[in-house]
Amino acid sequence: MTGPLRPAFGEGQVLAAADLSATVEHARTTAARHARYLHEWGIAEGLALVTAPRTDPVSGARFIEVTVSAGLAVDGTGREVVVPQPVVLREADFEAVNGAAPTTDPYPVFLAAVDRDPGDPARPDSCGGSAVRTRVEESYQILFGRLGDERLVAGQQPPAAGAASADPPVRWLVLLGYVRWTDGHFTGVTTSARRVGLRYAGVRAGVVAARSGTLTLRTSADEGKPAVVLSGEDPPSLVFGLYQGNGGVDPLLTVAANGNLSIKGSFAGRMPVGSVLVTSGTATDGMLLPLPAGVTAQEVADGRAVLHVQLTPRIPPVTGMQLHSAAEAGVDADRRVRCRIRTYDLQTAPPEIAERPGAVDFLVLAAVAATNGGD
Repeated sequence: MTGPLRPAFGEGQVLAAADLSATVEHARTTAARHARYLHEWGIAEGLALVTAPRTDPVSGARFIEVTVSAGLAVDGTGREVVVPQPVVLREADFEAVNGAAPTTDPYPVFLAAVDRDPGDPARPDSCGGSAVRTRVEESYQILFGRLGDERLVAGQQPPAAGAASADPPVRWLVLLGYVRWTDGHFTGVTTSARRVGLRYAGVRAGVVAARSGTLTLRTSADEGKPAVVLSGEDPPSLVFGLYQGNGGVDPLLTVAANGNLSIKGSFAGRMPVGSVLVTSGTATDGMLLPLPAGVTAQEVADGRAVLHVQLTPRIPPVTGMQLHSAAEAGVDADRRVRCRIRTYDLQTAPPEIAERPGAVDFLVLAAVAATNGGD
């Protein structure tokens, strides 16, 4: 076995058809190997099963017309399969494969590559030899399968690493979806059946480097879908959020370069025994103290987390002849703050004493008890 052969030419060389064909074949084989081993095969764009309502003029029954939208797939041999315009699925083609189909189970629809004669008249060569075709159309077939044929997709094996680009009769099936059939018509479509769904093209790589300094992964191009952004900007960060449709991401979880974690919403999960979570801030009389992020009221109630609360009354500064002190600073079992500030007015004799609601700086520590079942 030899490695790939790249055509080479010299001055004055007479080129035969085989030489020119070898040049084309070398480029095709290189592209096919790239697609086979640096990418995952599947649907790259479009190729959806699109429906439109119809009515049978004889029976009056409602059914649907199914169209495969234009698009591109790359099969497991590394060949591109292009559907340049929408194609309406023919009911007669379905009946030819599945007959009356007395079941409501969905039937698979496949796409496969095929070479065709483009229909141009053959051209005689310059030496008066026999007529030859000068073009091959890299076309496609849309095939209906029988129930269970979708399992054939998983059993397909790519060519060997050194194999040339695969041409028909080698056939690779790309699943486009499923159709339902009732009383001689299509009545529904779906993208998954019997635990086999569509497969989309992807990338195989050990390293993915973003030239812009920011790498974004999205589950969809639709707004509101999950996305992950790894940013190398100053400061760098890792963000999980929802795609906004304009290229930005609304952050739900952010990990800063120093390890700080910021989240929107609540945090749930086991915490190791002995760990301590903290929250702090300012609260006024009557407010409920918040729990540290990741601690729930139920965990406190059943003893899985033990709270320690420290309150520091905020004493107003001396103003004129008025003095202030803390009359009360505490928290009840419901974590409700009780804070009263006592004011002494020294301008009166005897001094006038009054109390009013006050504020405290709080520190709440939640210690994970052994009953949490942590590590």
